[in-house]
Amino acid sequence: MNHPILSWIVFLPLAAGLLCLAVPKRQESLLKAIATGATLLVLVLSAWLFFRFDPGLAGFQWEEKVSWIAPINVWYHLGVDGLSLPLVFLTALLSFVAVIASFRIKERLKEYFFLYLLLATGMLGTFVALDLFLFYIFWELVLVPMYFLIGIWGGPRREYAAIKFFLYTLAGSVFMLLSILTCYFASAPHSFSIPLLIEQGVALAPNVKTWVFLGFFLAFAIKVPIFPFHTWLPDAHVEAPTPISVLLAGVLLKMGSYGFFRISFPLLPQEAVNFSLALGVLGFINVVYGALVAMAQTDFKKLVAYSSVSHMGFVLLGMSGLTAAGFNGALLEMFNHGIITGGMFLLVGVLYDRTHTRDLSAFGGLGSRVPVYAGLLSFFALASLGLPGLSGFVGEFLALLGCYPTHPVITMLSVLGLVLGAAYFLLTLQKILLGPLNSKWAGLAEISRREIFTLAPLMLFVLWFGLWPKWILDLQGPALSALLVKLAVPHSW
Repeated sequence: MNHPILSWIVFLPLAAGLLCLAVPKRQESLLKAIATGATLLVLVLSAWLFFRFDPGLAGFQWEEKVSWIAPINVWYHLGVDGLSLPLVFLTALLSFVAVIASFRIKERLKEYFFLYLLLATGMLGTFVALDLFLFYIFWELVLVPMYFLIGIWGGPRREYAAIKFFLYTLAGSVFMLLSILTCYFASAPHSFSIPLLIEQGVALAPNVKTWVFLGFFLAFAIKVPIFPFHTWLPDAHVEAPTPISVLLAGVLLKMGSYGFFRISFPLLPQEAVNFSLALGVLGFINVVYGALVAMAQTDFKKLVAYSSVSHMGFVLLGMSGLTAAGFNGALLEMFNHGIITGGMFLLVGVLYDRTHTRDLSAFGGLGSRVPVYAGLLSFFALASLGLPGLSGFVGEFLALLGCYPTHPVITMLSVLGLVLGAAYFLLTLQKILLGPLNSKWAGLAEISRREIFTLAPLMLFVLWFGLWPKWILDLQGPALSALLVKLAVPHSW
């Protein structure tokens, strides 16, 4: 293990969380400083990886591999490639941003930051683990802190939302565990190593492989979430505190789609090809159904939550196409959705902190009262609906472009989601910002500098990848091309 930088990235938040437990609960400033410093350092290290990564090198970079549980051949094995590195950076960025947004949390701050930092370790570890046993540990680790963060610091129905999230995700994890064990016992010698299992293949009968694929599918589908496993998401978002909603939408949903790319597709390539049509149909349902339900919402936060269901449908469409354009669009949309929807939830939180309501009908005319907030909300709403020049457009366009050669009818029907997305976001801007000012909000305070600070880096990436996506596409392209070779489908653009 010559380059332990990935271990530093993964376990720095956990070390900081344990340090928070040793700090007296009265020292709130110190608790905030520890959490902020740890997530900032993780962001700096992730940025260093992001800019030093060499996409021309085959395989994983900054690998760490140490024997862990020798009798069952479990390894502590970490590494990043063009598939995982953007998500590591996204997690580090949103973890830092959401810590700053957490400064408004007043109750049980010590416990909050410990659980928050434990959650960060679980999310980061999931994206760099290259051993199925280790992957499963990090995957499950995320459940516990998220359950308490929603259940303790959430809204009026927080217990219901937390339990629903926990049970849904845990149920999917059981099926994933069964699939992992099947792959382990089918390998010779028995191994949990993801690269090794991909290289040698899984020696199982075709019908057994189908069940193994479905086991992984259920776990990842719940996390994405794919219809009809999506119902936990709006409840969790509405009841979660704003910083946790940012991480839930920005990072946790990506763990499911990442699982398809990292495990399901390369480990069971023929089954991935066989299920591509089903994945395309589910993607279409996510896109259109999520948009229609979002349009019907009167709660601002629930509207953004259902928009996530719709946007993750474009990720599914890109994956179902089994093309270079589709895969690149899906992975880029994962990153873009994280930064755009993270910004949207931060803006929902800014408004709720001042008004204590998320009812869209209660607003109106705020554009004249809080023009800076209005400009920021318009920016992220336009990015989310896919305005050309902003990053949301590039990912969705590539996903549709890559899906079309394989599923042309599904692609044409899914374009309806773009129209519906524009409709519900523009209607939302109209209800909040335009028209006569509701006299109840005549004294509404403008967005603060601290709140602008949390949004500024997200805006930077929305513009950067909207105007110049080549850089990140070049970074992720070789890893996705290698995956397409494994699937035995054309991997050129």
